[in-house]
Amino acid sequence: MASFIERMYLQLTLVLSISLGIIQAVDRSNFKTCEQSAFCSRQRALRPGQSSYRALLDTLELSDSRLTLQLLNNNNKVRLLLELYRLQGNITRVKINELKPIKPRYEVPDVLITDPPTEPMSVVAQDERGVVLSLGGVDRRLYVNAQPFRLDIMEGPKLVLSINSRGLLAFEQLRINDQKDTEEAGKKEDTEKIEDKASEGEEQEMEVDQPGMWEETFKSHVDSKPNGPSSISLDFSLPGVEHVYGIPEHADSLRLKNTDGGDPYRLYNLDVFQYELFNPMALYGAVPVLLSHNTHRTTGLFWLNAAETWVDISSGQGSGEVPQTDVRWISESGIIDVFIMLGPRPADVFSQYASLTGTQAFPPLSSLAYHQSRWNYNDQEDVAAVDRGFDEHDIPYDFIWLDIEHTDGKRYFTWDKNNFPQPKDMLQGLMDKRRKMVTIVDPHIKVDSSYKIHSEIRSRGYYVKNKDGGDYEGWCWPGNAGYPDFTNPEMRTWWASMFAYDQYEGSMENLYTWNDMNEPSVFNGPEVTMLKDALHGPWEHRDVHNLYGLYVQMATAEGQIRRSGGLERPFVLSRSFFAGSQRYGAVWTGDNSAEWGHLKMSIPMCLSLGLVGISFCGADVGGFFKTPGTELLVRWYQAGAYQPFFRAHAHLDTPRREPWLFGPDNTALIREAVRQRYALLPYWYLQFYQAHRTGQPVMRPLWVEYPEDVTTFTIDDGYLIGYAVYFHLLVHPVTDEGSRGVTVYLPGNGEVWYDVHTFQRHDGALHLHIPVTMSTIPVFQRGGSIICRKNRIRRSSSCMENDPFTLYVALDPQGNAEGELYVDDGHTFKHETDRQFIHRRLRFTSNTLSSSDLSPDSQFPTASWVEKVVILGAQEPKAVTLTSSGGGESSVEFEFDPVTLVLTLRKPDVNAGVDWTLQLQ
Repeated sequence: MASFIERMYLQLTLVLSISLGIIQAVDRSNFKTCEQSAFCSRQRALRPGQSSYRALLDTLELSDSRLTLQLLNNNNKVRLLLELYRLQGNITRVKINELKPIKPRYEVPDVLITDPPTEPMSVVAQDERGVVLSLGGVDRRLYVNAQPFRLDIMEGPKLVLSINSRGLLAFEQLRINDQKDTEEAGKKEDTEKIEDKASEGEEQEMEVDQPGMWEETFKSHVDSKPNGPSSISLDFSLPGVEHVYGIPEHADSLRLKNTDGGDPYRLYNLDVFQYELFNPMALYGAVPVLLSHNTHRTTGLFWLNAAETWVDISSGQGSGEVPQTDVRWISESGIIDVFIMLGPRPADVFSQYASLTGTQAFPPLSSLAYHQSRWNYNDQEDVAAVDRGFDEHDIPYDFIWLDIEHTDGKRYFTWDKNNFPQPKDMLQGLMDKRRKMVTIVDPHIKVDSSYKIHSEIRSRGYYVKNKDGGDYEGWCWPGNAGYPDFTNPEMRTWWASMFAYDQYEGSMENLYTWNDMNEPSVFNGPEVTMLKDALHGPWEHRDVHNLYGLYVQMATAEGQIRRSGGLERPFVLSRSFFAGSQRYGAVWTGDNSAEWGHLKMSIPMCLSLGLVGISFCGADVGGFFKTPGTELLVRWYQAGAYQPFFRAHAHLDTPRREPWLFGPDNTALIREAVRQRYALLPYWYLQFYQAHRTGQPVMRPLWVEYPEDVTTFTIDDGYLIGYAVYFHLLVHPVTDEGSRGVTVYLPGNGEVWYDVHTFQRHDGALHLHIPVTMSTIPVFQRGGSIICRKNRIRRSSSCMENDPFTLYVALDPQGNAEGELYVDDGHTFKHETDRQFIHRRLRFTSNTLSSSDLSPDSQFPTASWVEKVVILGAQEPKAVTLTSSGGGESSVEFEFDPVTLVLTLRKPDVNAGVDWTLQLQ
């Protein structure tokens, strides 16, 4: 007879199987609304009005690095400590905590890359009404209004931002539940508080408990809340602002919507089954960063809190006829720690945020190529057959993926001995073709005493604990599972060691990792996640929840680096993420569906992530759930080829959908889309190099580069790839069924754009209607730019390593263009440790195209050469002469098309890593 656990597992598996087959959309009843979340409901019941807090100006202290000031709650007489910092780079930091909490409140570690460097502040003026502080410059000021407490940031006469102008600062202080125990358990704390209040000459008002403060039930789950109510709230007012963005992850439009009369946007990492579009429900990741933008300024708010958070957005009129957007943040626990990034340009905000949380990890070049995945490839022969299929149909790919079924009974770091008996042979077969594999390693560990990973975690005490101190266990793919405490640095170090080749048996250097289900997902937990009163050392899960996925990806990336002795760059895909996750790899938009709306939504979802630092984003091509029609599948390949992370993936119960299974015509269309991706890999690699250096997003909304063009502010069906002088491509995928044409907005008054397929020239600052067929992918190159491509497409990116470049020079109306070329070995850290790379500037001006060294102290040998130059918007020359360093002069063959104004220079025969000049005469 099967054991009780086995029977329960079988029942759970059956329920899941049925659910996967029949559910058409998310079951909202599994997830809380604000009204069902006690702290959100409690906080949202507060109405705007006069603040209950006042600043006690006689407590002000100013040092070189910070200003401190006490705030008093007029109602309950509890004091808070306000800390203000002026940080380098035009950032202001505001921290608010209890002055004397009965125990420490959680402050988020490991997200900031360093203790942010400060700059001195000075008091400009002070009286009984408030204090004026200098934030640098002649006119940048911070006003502290005493009663009611309010902070205003001004530039000259202009109000940039106000804090607590609506009076919604609310800070639930930690307190003791059983009032009868206060004489013994809290006598010292109570005495201190009484003395504080006596100094004000006022009595403390008793706070009345409300439902859900000390215990909360959702469905059958009870949250014990041993620390009682601890939520925080603060409002920010943005005068002159109508457009705000960010706070991913939500399946919604790029521009955030007004939440008046509905639920706020929720930030709480959850495994949401078959999520809906256009609602503020929480999804797999949470980045608490919001950007505001108008024609004059871009500003960012970074709310550093890892607890469940709700964000209310209210847009309307401020004083007079000036528009205003009010943003209110509500978190369940922790402290208020907010960074105000004052721009003023979009690029400044990106740099400011990168200075706090770091930049996008520089990925291996191969990870920017095409990935083939499904849940699951059946066995080694299946993998080999799929691999052969790509070669037989002349479609390149770099990675093939294995989902949970490749393991021995969902035991991660293992292989199914029947279906994958010789994993090294399988990996070696891929390596022989210069291809790679990704296997899934999830953070739920099967409770099985014979399983090495489980036994070691348990013996070392590395599991998350339940409220009673035992190992927390929940249900996930392997059945009963434990959850490693990744907040523990010792646990992360141990986890990283498991990726060593002598620990992860069957692994090789071409095996990389996928971290899924790391919200964490707990099938029998509240909202399909962990109980909030579970323990991570001294902290409750409620304090750290949104950090869990970041820590899993952090430890996995470190494991990949360590297994190579620190030489190789990692590639790790994570479903869950937080601020700072960009430092560790890629993310994707989770379990989407084979629907046109989900294809369309992949664009704003990835754009939102790019705005908050996470550039390496993509969506499952074809949709994870359901079965795409051939038109949808082709259009999704065409869109995915122009998004940063390019992977096809599908659910276990869907029909196979390798690219050659839909007839020769569709195979040809998919092949062409994938080949376009491979031709552009040098360009993608340059963009990620720049993102790693600067923090600027790779995939970006039009308004970021055209901040004064209001037409761009709500566009989220087209986007730019690159930034500043390097934003060379505008992409507008076809995302509507049966489309016969699309309307593309080409920004830039006085600029020109070239269709990359036909080379037709179009003026900027207009809406262009383009007829489309099934082969059309609307992509435009900006006049004034130079793009490097590799047009000899081979079976994988590594096979193209030494292939030649073709330069596409798109002239602006003045006849100029500029671009860059970056080359390194594509996979190690030697570009950092040994400065082994090539970084060159390409410039066309005065009928001369030149290549010059941007990094003369670096060096890297390359066999790649320039085989062709295509100049768009050109005039016919009489002759073309090449001059290269040490090579003298030579004539270059050319052709000119007077209809398209395209000049093609053939076989300049010059190495890509040297100085050279092409002179048009």
